[in-house]
Amino acid sequence: MMNKCIITTLLCGIFAFACLSLSVQAAPWNQLTGEQLEQQLTEKFAQGNYSNKGADSCLMCHKKNDKVMAIFDSVHGSPSQQGSPMAGLQCEACHGPLGAHNKGGKEPMIAFGKESKLSAQSQNSVCLGCHNDPKQMAWHSSSHNLDEVACSDCHNIHTDNDPVMDKLTVNDTCTSCHTQQKSDMNKRSSHPMKWDQMTCIDCHNPHGSMSESALNHATVNDTCYSCHGEKRGPVLWEHAPVTENCANCHNPHGSVNEAMLTQRAPQLCQQCHMDDGHASRVVQQSGSDAFGGGKSCLNCHSQIHGSNHPAGSKLQR
Repeated sequence: MMNKCIITTLLCGIFAFACLSLSVQAAPWNQLTGEQLEQQLTEKFAQGNYSNKGADSCLMCHKKNDKVMAIFDSVHGSPSQQGSPMAGLQCEACHGPLGAHNKGGKEPMIAFGKESKLSAQSQNSVCLGCHNDPKQMAWHSSSHNLDEVACSDCHNIHTDNDPVMDKLTVNDTCTSCHTQQKSDMNKRSSHPMKWDQMTCIDCHNPHGSMSESALNHATVNDTCYSCHGEKRGPVLWEHAPVTENCANCHNPHGSVNEAMLTQRAPQLCQQCHMDDGHASRVVQQSGSDAFGGGKSCLNCHSQIHGSNHPAGSKLQR
């Protein structure tokens, strides 16, 4: 009796699984959930049913789509470019094996972009299959990857001019998400980013790095020194906030204050020098004396980034 119950239970389970599989297969692939779609694509890859005609099979239907045909203007669509998709499995190198997709569209293909049901990780795994050079070595721990940003969210593959690879348009791509930085770079004191004379990737690696904020250099200061070498030192008299982190006083993306300072002097200076004699003196009227007029504290302490003068301990010369 017990054996008969076990057999009955197993048969019911097998029948239920078969019905589930049939329902997934019977449903149009564009109506499947992301997980169901990934399951079908995994099965297609296991079968490896690639087309004998390559791109010619795809273009039978897609040749009238200008966005599809633009691939042939790019590096990815060049048969003579070593390592390019078109030099190998062509369209199927990225979109997966054709299978029976061209027979009434009954089987799914790997799709990219915001309308794709596939997760960012699944989409990106296709790109990383080829783009696994040292520039992408920190991708898996990068904020973009952890925030599930897909490569196709920034890159446009079917074109001869990817906006994110063009120094005149890369800032537009970055600031489409990083809106606070876009606001800062349009403030009165900023790096020349709003005129595209400097780009986000001059300082940051969007694919991640081993340093904070995905910087190209090891530290914030090393990044700043790559252009502002005169501030590097070493100097005889150092100013602690300067040697620690330039961002202690400056907002590198822009500020309403002079020299991209996070606050105006003397308020900025008084964050550290509150109990330092005259530095804590209340300014009666702006511009009335050396404490509030002109450059405020910098009227006297002009060598604020450090001094090499024997008598420059107070950064006055």
